[in-house]
Amino acid sequence: MNDIEHAFEEARHSLALFVKDEEQFPRIELFANKLAATFRAGCKAMSCGNGGSMSDAMHFAEEWSGRYRSERPPLPAIAFSDPGHMSCVANDYGFTEVFARQVQALGREGDLLLMLSTSGESGNLIRAAEEARARGIATVGLLGKGGGTLLSLCDIPIIVPGNTSDRIQELHIKIIHVVIETVERIIFPDLY
Repeated sequence: MNDIEHAFEEARHSLALFVKDEEQFPRIELFANKLAATFRAGCKAMSCGNGGSMSDAMHFAEEWSGRYRSERPPLPAIAFSDPGHMSCVANDYGFTEVFARQVQALGREGDLLLMLSTSGESGNLIRAAEEARARGIATVGLLGKGGGTLLSLCDIPIIVPGNTSDRIQELHIKIIHVVIETVERIIFPDLY
């Protein structure tokens, strides 16, 4: 097996392990139902992560404010990814506070915060989760490597298998797409 084949085989194996875990689909369904209820209540989705997980958080948000597969009204979602905000807060308060300050500024009771972390140990995500809980904001974690500290701070933790960030992130983006499609089917059944 060459390196390319090995990479795809490794990805297939991670997906197979995930699908075999009987707890995963009910948690994804819970996430989708909670997000649909959030939007129906006139509240918003917020998302955050570091590095590649930030890119996935941005992808999650733009699918709501833009569109996914079909034309539909935009839904309120924002990714915490503004470099001006991040450098300001990191300079004044430390990098651990960059997401927590946005939860404080933008989050309201009834909103939902999606946090993406391959380790579950990012200090800035832990602080964001603490702030969200204090404000009555639902927390969802797309996590890896056992969930880490974030596991106990998420109302809905979804932990994917994998030993490396790339394989974990591949499953995170698949979950995001499945949740988007599921929420659209709930809110806009005529699209499907």
